[in-house]
Amino acid sequence: MSDACDNPRGEPVVGTLFEEWAVIEDLLGELNVTDWPTSTALPGWTVHDVVAHLIGTESRLAGDDEPPASIDVTTFAHVRNAIGSANEQWVRALGPEPPEAMLVRFRDVTRRRAASLSAISPEEFDTPTQTPVGIAPYRRFMEIRVFDCWLHEQDIRSAVGRPGHEDGRCAEVSVDEVVRALGFIVGKQASAPDGSAVTIELIGPVYRTVHVAVEGRAAVVTKLDRPATATLHLPSTVFVRLAGGRADALPGLDTIRLDGDLDLGRRVAQNLGFTI
Repeated sequence: MSDACDNPRGEPVVGTLFEEWAVIEDLLGELNVTDWPTSTALPGWTVHDVVAHLIGTESRLAGDDEPPASIDVTTFAHVRNAIGSANEQWVRALGPEPPEAMLVRFRDVTRRRAASLSAISPEEFDTPTQTPVGIAPYRRFMEIRVFDCWLHEQDIRSAVGRPGHEDGRCAEVSVDEVVRALGFIVGKQASAPDGSAVTIELIGPVYRTVHVAVEGRAAVVTKLDRPATATLHLPSTVFVRLAGGRADALPGLDTIRLDGDLDLGRRVAQNLGFTI
């Protein structure tokens, strides 16, 4: 995808997204025909389905027509909202496509999206728009796209036994996306008590130390003014996949080392999932 990876305006997130698309394209090119029907950690979705979802999302952002609703997907257990329903229609529409055609489609839509993004002005990247996290600058939307694409790349790798690309700027952006949600995760989902503090130590391939203090409400802070109530040490890839609700990451709970309040640490570990 080198011809589509030019980033003349120097928008960092654009270059990162182009890099992620190029890695996915290379990965798909390495897959065997027998890899595509393999089930992933996402309920109801195979590798083929994950690629269909990626194609569908970028096609939607490119302004392509949505596929006609072929069946009622709202009865599927893994379809929980309108976004899930729209995603599933792309999965169903592209289901009959052979792997080589799917790769062609992925190349086409990411190249078109790359050309469009390369033409966007800095002012347009600052413009508020609807994103999966509400109204935010378009730049923020593209950060979420990096996270989504990288997480789905890891879905494919995990399913077919081809680990890789667990560090570097795409993984860093994906870790950042989870860090943004840690106040909600620790305070709301893990019910950390007022006055407590949690430290999460990522031990690689992405290295990061993140602190969350609960003072009325939980928030990520640069440093703590007191010892952490609970500290979790875990690999960054397990961290992001647990945050994405991936079932294949659950065995990773056994590899998390906890210090301090073990009950609070376990609650945080077991409630990292925040994606819809």
